[in-house]
Amino acid sequence: MEDFEIINLFWNRSEQAITELDLKYGHAVKKTAANLLRNQLDVEECVNDTYLGAWNTIPPQKPNPLVSYVCRIARNLAVKKYETNTASKRDSRYDATLDELAECIPATIDVEAEYAAKELSAAISRFLDTLCYEDRFCFVRRYWFADSISDIAAATHRKDHFVSVRLSRVREKLLHYLKKEGFVE
Repeated sequence: MEDFEIINLFWNRSEQAITELDLKYGHAVKKTAANLLRNQLDVEECVNDTYLGAWNTIPPQKPNPLVSYVCRIARNLAVKKYETNTASKRDSRYDATLDELAECIPATIDVEAEYAAKELSAAISRFLDTLCYEDRFCFVRRYWFADSISDIAAATHRKDHFVSVRLSRVREKLLHYLKKEGFVE
């Protein structure tokens, strides 16, 4: 079934929309949640909450592409669940990806934090536009979807070391870009 047909089912408030969404994008939603959460029950809860989130937001939204929309919902829910689960302890699986970016992205703790975060997000988007497809793919898969180096290497038909070095170079470029843009001193 095409995305627009699934969206029409949502707009018609047909419960078949959830079934079709799961059939078409269930694997992507589960993988997005599983990359951040270790517990299978948490993953299943996140997937179900993702479908509820789609149900509650379509309409009025008409997402295009649908897969990005539902994966964004899943990721946001998984991050919240992850933060809840690890509030008092560190979980090196996802923290490692955040630590890799920590030296590039400044922490904002003042009153203007939300505005600064939006500006930083826009700057990172502009930076990603300057990258070749493979670098952008690796960066997004690692730092948005929290894919492992091995998963990215398999998807790009490269060796783990190659991907690791490539990501290191992209982070270095990002740091220089953010310095040039005035986000980092």
